[in-house]
Amino acid sequence: MNLHAIKAIYIFEMSRFFRTFLQSFISPVISTSLYFVVFGAAIGSRINEVDGVDYAAFIVPGLIMLSVMTQSTSNASFGIYFPKFIGTIYELLSAPISFLEIVIGYVGAAMTKGLFIGIVILATAYLFVDLDIKYPLAMLAFLVMTCLSFSLLGFIIGIWAKSFDQLQLVPLLVITPLVFLGGSFYSISMLPPVWQTITLFNPVVYLISGFRWSFFGDADVAIGVSLFAIGFFTAICLAVIWWIFKTGYRIKS
Repeated sequence: MNLHAIKAIYIFEMSRFFRTFLQSFISPVISTSLYFVVFGAAIGSRINEVDGVDYAAFIVPGLIMLSVMTQSTSNASFGIYFPKFIGTIYELLSAPISFLEIVIGYVGAAMTKGLFIGIVILATAYLFVDLDIKYPLAMLAFLVMTCLSFSLLGFIIGIWAKSFDQLQLVPLLVITPLVFLGGSFYSISMLPPVWQTITLFNPVVYLISGFRWSFFGDADVAIGVSLFAIGFFTAICLAVIWWIFKTGYRIKS
């Protein structure tokens, strides 16, 4: 394992993040505050509790998941797409490092950025509501696994994309709608039976449900199913990345 190569890629990617540190810090704080004003105050005044949890606290896991999924995907996709765009990826591919080390460097940096955003949003939430996280270690584990899986997805998107427009296509038109429709701001038990069944085909439901369980000890889906879903999604992403480097899909051409 070439640790020097991984460290070089990781530090290079993180340096971009620190150059825009204030933007990276302030943006999630403002957006989280606005969500609490709109959903916590406006809707929360009409919905006091969901499954015995204060509505303002209930939406916190969904808010964190919304930002973590989109940010991890966007950071990883841009990180690998930019070397493709300017042509420096060929220098990377010709260097004495394996595809695994390349993936660890880029995905590790995107994971770190996603974790930072998640922690910032959680800290901001404490300014608005009283939170008592029932399983803090499980919460952290779910957060790390989500950052990992969606950073891997972002890496795949960065390889697949041929333009900056395509780079934003999946996070904006696929991930964000799935999160909103995945029970981030409501319990799927509040839906009519037919829509509950349809919602279960949304893979994001299982991630949000498992993450919410770590906060409140209650979930729409069994915790074992949520763990299997995120593990299965991560395995698929790893398999796709292995295939990309094995075939050179949109890398060597």
